[in-house]
Amino acid sequence: MSDTRYAHFYPPLQAGHYYHVYNRGINGGNIFFEARNYPFFLQKYAYYLSPVVDTYAYCLLGNHFHLLIRVKEEWTLPHRSDFAEKGLHDVNNVVSKRFSDFFNAYVKSINKAYNRTGGLLDTPFRRLRVDHPAYFQRLIHYIHANPQKHGFVEDYRDYPYSSYYSHLSNQPTRLAREAVLGWFGSAGAYRDFHAGSPDESGIGGVIIEV
Repeated sequence: MSDTRYAHFYPPLQAGHYYHVYNRGINGGNIFFEARNYPFFLQKYAYYLSPVVDTYAYCLLGNHFHLLIRVKEEWTLPHRSDFAEKGLHDVNNVVSKRFSDFFNAYVKSINKAYNRTGGLLDTPFRRLRVDHPAYFQRLIHYIHANPQKHGFVEDYRDYPYSSYYSHLSNQPTRLAREAVLGWFGSAGAYRDFHAGSPDESGIGGVIIEV
């Protein structure tokens, strides 16, 4: 069943713009059932979305996830004649179609692995455009703090399924790590900013709650 309460959150994903993307399980149900589901989700995400978006932060929880992305400007659209004029197949909705394909692929794999049928995720997925760079620090902090906010851990820095430590690591990553650290000023400033309590003041227009 689609959740219609947030219909006004569904603008087209336009090239060059940043978005806070969110989705959850139908009726608040789980979308991750065991530890192996989390890296599998990220692998599928990378396959479908890396060609068209840059990813800055993420957090995967039992029944929902958060992403901060930017739609790339340099990717090449397929020829317009390959698309219908309406809906997800409109040439202006290519990135939304990529998300749809990603979600469908993930759900099919989960259904096969757990001998289940039917939908798993709310449709359409929620997204809010992030227009001001001043929001980036607090939004990333908000995304990383979700596991603590929802009671998964006592300290969200201990949570294994977010991008918090990937930003501090020297290991290869698909995340736009250098851009994120640049927004904070340095890795030390990033760490210090996260040491405080998340500040949601002034960013209500770019955060999405369960």
